[in-house]
Amino acid sequence: MIDKIPSNTVIVIAGPTASGKTTFAIQIAKYFSSEIISTDSRQCYKELNIGVARPSAVELNEVPHHFIASHSIADEVTAASFARYALQKVNELFAKNNIVVMVGGTGLYIKAFCEGLDTIPSIDKIIREQIADGYNKHGLEWLQEQLKQKDAAFYAEGEIHNPQRLMRALEVVEGTGRSVLSFRTGKKQNRDFNIIKLGIQLTKEELHSRIIERVDKMMEAGLLDEVKSLVAYKELNALQTVGYAELFDHLEGKTSLVEAVELIKVHTRQYAKRQLTWFKKDSGIKWVDAGRGFEAGITDSLLSSIK
Repeated sequence: MIDKIPSNTVIVIAGPTASGKTTFAIQIAKYFSSEIISTDSRQCYKELNIGVARPSAVELNEVPHHFIASHSIADEVTAASFARYALQKVNELFAKNNIVVMVGGTGLYIKAFCEGLDTIPSIDKIIREQIADGYNKHGLEWLQEQLKQKDAAFYAEGEIHNPQRLMRALEVVEGTGRSVLSFRTGKKQNRDFNIIKLGIQLTKEELHSRIIERVDKMMEAGLLDEVKSLVAYKELNALQTVGYAELFDHLEGKTSLVEAVELIKVHTRQYAKRQLTWFKKDSGIKWVDAGRGFEAGITDSLLSSIK
């Protein structure tokens, strides 16, 4: 298989949360004696560990990882900044190995790396902070109503249950007076290396079972204590995310712990569904049945990708 992979190739492993991407990526990286770049928009924060399912110390020691615990929750990390980071890192790694492995479930980060992003004018920090504050005070329904009024086109086709995407769209329309959709050109930037994209998939039942098991293990591992340690920073954008927001609400007396944990499971399933919807739109992804294992699934898909 090694002989068939072109020089300077990035193998991207994508898929929904809890599908087993990390395990497959480590196996591939070890097979090629390569290194891994994470495309997870939350695992890059050093203060977040249990709630973002960061790879274990053992896994991180098996293969060198990049963009893991590399930033602070106070840092502004975007798809564009990730793409700049990853493109530079890929060139560094190609000096040591012809193959680089990339893994994660943040579809926009993968798109930014593989194709580039449309240019959107910078938005005033005050606008961003006001919107984040509004979301913190009034919740998701407030965000949805704001977008429905101010950017009906995005609301009609956007991910209206994804607060990060909603806040970004609201920032753009308030900062520029134009819908974020108006900045889309559809033009893809050329990369001077090869890209193979593999998607990890499971049955709906198996994925939901894994999500439930993962959340239970997170709680057993001390997720509540991790969230308690971050209460002083709960207004930060990086913490407006599944696994943290629900437990912040619990600590404020809005829900019981049992209710909060159940909400984490529900919201994680919804997030996984959004991830799959995003990735299924990418015709360049070769889908791998996670149940077949590394040798049968990944190897066949890699070979079919380079024929």
